[in-house]
Amino acid sequence: MRRRDFLTTAAAAAGATTLLGGCAGGPGDDSGPLDYLSLAWQKESIEVNKALVAEWNKRNPPSARVRYVQGAWESVHDQLLTSFEGGEAPDIIHDEANDLTDFAHGGYLADLGGLLPADLKKQIPQASWDMASFAGGVYGVPFLQEPRVLIANRELLEKSGARMPTAQRPWSWAEFEDVAKKLTRGRTYGVAWSMKEPVNQSVNLAMTTGGAVFHREGGKDVIRFGSADSHVVELIHRQVHQDRTAARGSLGMAGSDTLPGFFDGRYAIVPLNFSFRQQVQQQAPEGFEWVTLPMPAGTGAPGGGQLQGVSPQTLSISQDTTRKKAAMAFVAFMTRPDHMARLAEGDWLVPTGREALRDPALNTEKHGWSTGLRTASDLRGSPVLGVRGYPEWKDKVATPALQEYYGGSISLSTLRDKLVDDGNRILARYQR
Repeated sequence: MRRRDFLTTAAAAAGATTLLGGCAGGPGDDSGPLDYLSLAWQKESIEVNKALVAEWNKRNPPSARVRYVQGAWESVHDQLLTSFEGGEAPDIIHDEANDLTDFAHGGYLADLGGLLPADLKKQIPQASWDMASFAGGVYGVPFLQEPRVLIANRELLEKSGARMPTAQRPWSWAEFEDVAKKLTRGRTYGVAWSMKEPVNQSVNLAMTTGGAVFHREGGKDVIRFGSADSHVVELIHRQVHQDRTAARGSLGMAGSDTLPGFFDGRYAIVPLNFSFRQQVQQQAPEGFEWVTLPMPAGTGAPGGGQLQGVSPQTLSISQDTTRKKAAMAFVAFMTRPDHMARLAEGDWLVPTGREALRDPALNTEKHGWSTGLRTASDLRGSPVLGVRGYPEWKDKVATPALQEYYGGSISLSTLRDKLVDDGNRILARYQR
């Protein structure tokens, strides 16, 4: 999931003041430019987005021009809801698939099914389209995705004698546990799990062992937390409290909080989202060697292995805009294979398009790019996508319950009761 802990950026600071104030005349006004809400936040990503907008405007007449509007990930949902209800939403909306469900059900987003150009539909695999499709429609163009990876201290890993995993031959979860034991020496922990926001990674990694947590039964979404769903959750708990190979102090951290300890040798491996490589590259001390590794894979579970749930970044169109075809033309321009590759490189993410995945700029061993790109075929829509009531379950039930379990204050059976019993009561309210 893209909405994670962020470095303080100018983009984030600007978002609260520009989103609602930047829409001249509202989406129903044909007189001004189309408003494109961008959530780019890294310097390179903002530069690429603005350059593509400028290129589009240079090629098109004033009636089709686009205005770049800066938003911020941490506040976009509430700001979009306000702008939708006030009739002042941007024409073109950059968001993520997990945030589209309620907006689509509320009638705020256009169904893109009849607007998508054939070449755009063809270049993005169906598995990615499925991530932005629900309630019988397609409500976003999935163009960037972010797998979870392991960032490891190369020197410590090589000294341990452990096998170096590859995308073709990753560690199994059992092998990962053994490696963490080998790496735990003196002041060094084998791994630091950052669990300030534990829900998405706990659910998405359950797919490696054939789990999902969210299941469809009788045409409805239900929560189950059987052995396949809880396998990785139990492993993390075991590493913290039994094996003592994972740092307990990292449980309350966001991903970026673990980096000082990683650079200082206190943590040998840190599981992080793929884009964190940029922070590692920028902040690593001189001479510090690090390597990007694939997440461990499940064994013996149907549908498991290297599968991993993701919620891709999307481009959507407001239902209220009167210029849907013009808006789609701009979306198609932004997601051309060469442009998609540029956007992925600027944001340190994996593109969804088949041709963009072959772009030479991304197919390099440098900074672990090739490791991430080789996971693309194993990425599936997060089990939470399209589930009405998920945000409430996440905030009110799952986050505190998982934090308590990882911290050792409740048992697995209590965790299961909270997630399942309380969770299904919430989902039932949304599916009446």
